[in-house]
Amino acid sequence: MTSTNSKSPLAGLSGLLCFILVAGGASGLLHEWFGWIHFMGFLRFLAPEGYEIYSYALMIVLGFAIGAAGNALTRRGRR
Repeated sequence: MTSTNSKSPLAGLSGLLCFILVAGGASGLLHEWFGWIHFMGFLRFLAPEGYEIYSYALMIVLGFAIGAAGNALTRRGRR
């Protein structure tokens, strides 16, 4: 069985990285604001002490940017 979806490995990797950054950043913000839900807690090591909110917001923005770049890469490969 062959697949018609020719998705490059780099596009798949960018999708995974997008998910990790967005989900980790959102859970970090929820943890900082409400004190509960600490899903993907390993990302807390990327946030400098005292700048956690800014770091988690930056992770979300960076995750969306990487996801958009991966989507553009996938679209370019289809042409």
